[in-house]
Amino acid sequence: MSLDAKTDTHSTWQKETQKIADNIRLRVLEHTLNNNGGYMSQACSSAELFAALYTKILNIGPSEAPMVPPPFLGVPANDNPHYQTGRGYNGPIQPDLDRFIFSPAHYALVLYTALIEVGRMSPEGLKQFNQDGSSVEMIGAEHSPGCELTNGSLAQAVSQAVGIALARRFKGDTGRVVVMMSDGEFHEGQVWEAVESMSFYKLDSMIVYVDVNGQCCDGKMCDVMDVEPLQSRLEAFGARVFSVDAHDLDALLAPSQVEPDGRPIFVLCYSNPTKGLDLLETRAPKLHYLRFTSEEERETYRLEYQKMLKERAN
Repeated sequence: MSLDAKTDTHSTWQKETQKIADNIRLRVLEHTLNNNGGYMSQACSSAELFAALYTKILNIGPSEAPMVPPPFLGVPANDNPHYQTGRGYNGPIQPDLDRFIFSPAHYALVLYTALIEVGRMSPEGLKQFNQDGSSVEMIGAEHSPGCELTNGSLAQAVSQAVGIALARRFKGDTGRVVVMMSDGEFHEGQVWEAVESMSFYKLDSMIVYVDVNGQCCDGKMCDVMDVEPLQSRLEAFGARVFSVDAHDLDALLAPSQVEPDGRPIFVLCYSNPTKGLDLLETRAPKLHYLRFTSEEERETYRLEYQKMLKERAN
């Protein structure tokens, strides 16, 4: 392939992936309007990350799951042969393919919309969101689309990912274990134990993308419990760390293409929790969950949604 052809191909990927990111924000806003609530700031901060993961970063196969998610089939048990996780939306488990581990369960709405935008789940599936008997949970669980681990208690998925990566090494797998987590999870000591373990075992097949939006349920991270400087702290634990702009697609992609050097990789994606929806800034510093306080406020956001729709059409 010529240099010009490569440039054109990369430019096409950038445009298509940015469109996916924009549509993730738009779809989450639509859902929030229709349901009088949603994790909007998480969509604003991580849309590019999810778009880049599913279009370029992850080496995964086609979805093995139904386009419309099945209902909740019960917990794992010997007498429940129909139990399944949501892993199938990320393709088959094969030695050469990546395993994607989704950690911040409250980002589930963003994950579902990402699956829709890349054609792995039907928009119809989102109608089941948070309904009784549905696997499309508000707080994602191991049976929810795109999930394969119980991660409702923040920080647990990172530890489980370490175990998966270590097991894959023993089996001789060449695929990576790619984790998406939030910066608030660094409030949990379990995360630091996981970093210590992945460094000790030299799990350079692991790459952890962190949405560093500086927010948690009680407000700004720096006011509640500051975890910075994350880069130097992670490096002190033996990790290989890249700090990037979470809304720069090339910057998100680059760390996934470096040669392994014996250290696990952390990509600190510094993001804007109101990216693409400036109106949300009026809620600062409490941005964790958007629930409208009046019909007037909802109408203000509806007008912004209609404006965004028109911009997409142009």
